[in-house]
Amino acid sequence: MERSAPLSLDPAAWAPPADVRRWQTRSLAVGVVGSAACLAGAFLQREQFFRSYLVGWLLWLGVAAGCLALAMINHLSGGQWGLMIRRVLEAATRTFPLLALFAVPLAAGLPAVYLWARPEAVAADELLRHKAAYLNVPFFLVRTALYLAVLGGLAFVLSRASRRQDETREPAAHATLKKASGLGLVLFVLLGTFASIDFLMSLDPHWYSSLYGPIFFTGQGLSALCFAIVVAWLLAGQAPLAGVFAAKHFHDYGKLLLAFVMFWTYLSISQFIIMWQANIPEEVAWFDHRMHGGWQVLALGLILFHFAFPFMLLLSRSLKRRKGALAAVATLLFVMRWLDLHWQAAPTFSPHHLAFHWLDLAAPLAVGGLWLAAFFRELGRRPLLPVGDPDIQEVLGHG
Repeated sequence: MERSAPLSLDPAAWAPPADVRRWQTRSLAVGVVGSAACLAGAFLQREQFFRSYLVGWLLWLGVAAGCLALAMINHLSGGQWGLMIRRVLEAATRTFPLLALFAVPLAAGLPAVYLWARPEAVAADELLRHKAAYLNVPFFLVRTALYLAVLGGLAFVLSRASRRQDETREPAAHATLKKASGLGLVLFVLLGTFASIDFLMSLDPHWYSSLYGPIFFTGQGLSALCFAIVVAWLLAGQAPLAGVFAAKHFHDYGKLLLAFVMFWTYLSISQFIIMWQANIPEEVAWFDHRMHGGWQVLALGLILFHFAFPFMLLLSRSLKRRKGALAAVATLLFVMRWLDLHWQAAPTFSPHHLAFHWLDLAAPLAVGGLWLAAFFRELGRRPLLPVGDPDIQEVLGHG
């Protein structure tokens, strides 16, 4: 869209709309209700609570971690797509302290979730004894603290440099963002690989896949992009971003979303084909539990609605340029991200029949509601556009 005059670079002109506070209040209400349900579930069915809580926590941890990765990718590559949602990504990354707090309940229930956290199981299993140097409760807690501290530290450095860039317009801040992002992406891939082993793969400590780490952090990036698209849709419908968000921005998000869907599918199919053809009992058993007893219905749902249906929709240029339609596809994919995590975790505890418990829904709502309240609080603290970034001139029609 052509503009007759450039838009303001004054941070006050890009203050978040009043609706952000309303979204925060509603999210908090959902989180409180969900937390009350989870608290009741923790007393009534303790083991099920911890198993459901793991999936709920990982879902929203993935959003924050994926937002950090997307922000770092944009700092390194540039592009209007990232500038328009940078404040959304940064607000999500500043929630790592809260996510660290949310990890405490999980730490209290490790024996209910992980076989290797039960001394009697380790004593009876030679393989678990062999892996005990790595898979033990104290070391697991140290690694979890390390993951959250490093990711939170990266988020702090990038967020502080971005604020300094807005306030001073100094080139040094831009250089800091690039340097920190280069190192940060390496750390993100490394930590994401180990985190995938700790949080999900070790649910079945007899199983191993070298592709599991890339699938895990690609899924985090996909979750984060879906979330950012939905928030961008909300912000694009009102001032001050209503006149700045253009169809081309959502077109870019749609193309990136299609790329993530295809890459996640490629990795997942590769993992399946390699293991199924090798026909090693320890490896095939993981898929066998997830393709029988009713779990094959969920597996088919993932094939259709995590790949096939979104893939066909995202091939359409016109759909990608319609923010409402793209947000609907992103919402569908986000729901499928939750179901995918459930499909990876739950068959460990119910290998012979499909199982959904009311806590499987309550836990993501509890963590998500409280997390969203914190996210909208952070989003309301800064201007919605990074006015100090040198490339913002192009977005606002300067020069």
